[in-house]
Amino acid sequence: MKLKIIVWQEEDVWCASVPALPGCHTYGESYEDLMAMVKEAVEGWLEVANEKEVPAKNQQLVEISI
Repeated sequence: MKLKIIVWQEEDVWCASVPALPGCHTYGESYEDLMAMVKEAVEGWLEVANEKEVPAKNQQLVEISI
């Protein structure tokens, strides 16, 4: 999966936001640390989103790989 992220630096930390995933934000002490934290944040966001999905009686929840 490929996602575009917004990255910026604030004083001593690097910050990131994932526009495609509302509320998915993180930070790291270095750029490299930030990249690891973004991956973890996206995985956590997707896990929570999957747990919240409850289809109606006439719908199915289908998992796909991209």
